[in-house]
Amino acid sequence: MPATTPSFALNHMSMPHRTISDFFALAAALGMRGVEIRNDLAGNAILDGTPPAAVRAAAQAHGLRILSINALQRFNDWTPARGEEARALLSYARACGAEALVLVPVNDGSGRANGERQANLRIALKALRPMLEEAGIVGLVEPLGFEECSLRRKSEAVEAIVSLGAEDGFRLVHDTFHHCLAGEETLFVAHTGLVHISGVDDGAVALRDMRDGHRVLIDEHDRLGNVAQIAALLDGGYGGAFSFEPFSPGVHRAADLRGALQASMAHIHDGIRRVPA
Repeated sequence: MPATTPSFALNHMSMPHRTISDFFALAAALGMRGVEIRNDLAGNAILDGTPPAAVRAAAQAHGLRILSINALQRFNDWTPARGEEARALLSYARACGAEALVLVPVNDGSGRANGERQANLRIALKALRPMLEEAGIVGLVEPLGFEECSLRRKSEAVEAIVSLGAEDGFRLVHDTFHHCLAGEETLFVAHTGLVHISGVDDGAVALRDMRDGHRVLIDEHDRLGNVAQIAALLDGGYGGAFSFEPFSPGVHRAADLRGALQASMAHIHDGIRRVPA
C-alpha cells in the first residue's frame, strides 16, 4: 500500500550557519529520522575538517540516519580532478555512515548542446558506477530546472541510467522546485531515491527567474504546487524521505525555525488530506 503521510527529513541548508550538532538536535526534536549533510558550508562540517567518525557518532546519538552528502558538483563534467573529488567524498560518506551522494550537474550554461550533454552524462555515470559500488553508496542524480543547466530533465537521467543497466547504483532526486522550473510532468517515482522540498511565495518573480534565494518553507502561499507533487509521489508508491531544503536567508534567520518547520509540516499534512482521491 502506498504511504499516506510523508516522512520528513532535514537538509543542513535549512540552517547553514548553525553547527552540525545543532542541526541534528533540531531534526530529532521535530521527530525526523533522516538528515542530509553538506560539503559546501564554510566553517561547518564537512569543510571544517570534522572527522567523519564524529559526524557518525553525533547522528547516532540523535537516532538519525544520514541520508546523503550533498553534493558532488559538476559531476557530468568528468575529469581526473572530479574523480579524485568523488573518491574523497565517497570515502567520507562511507566513514560517516551516509547512505548516498547527491550528484549535481553543470549549471553555468555550458555542456547543454543536444548530443553533448547526453554523452557527458553517460561518461560520468560509467566512471562513478564502480566507485559507488565499491563504497556501498547510492548516487542520487539531481537534475536542475534552470534553463542554463546541462541536465534539466529527469527523463534524460532515467534514459541514461536505464541504458547502462545501472538502476541499482543510481536513483533520482525529485526536487519540487526544480521539477516545477523544468516543466516536466512525469514523476519517475520508481527511480526516485530522495525528494527535496521547498516553496516559493514571492508573487512578483516570474517562474523562469526563480533562483535558490527564493526558496522558502512551504505554506498556503506556495506557487510550486508542493502539496500536489508530494501527494502524487505518495500515491505513486514513493516511500522515502521528503527533505526540507530552503535556501532563503529569511528562513536561515528565522527566530523560531523549529516552529516554522512544524507549521510547514502541518500545512503539508493538512493539504494532503484535502487532495481528492
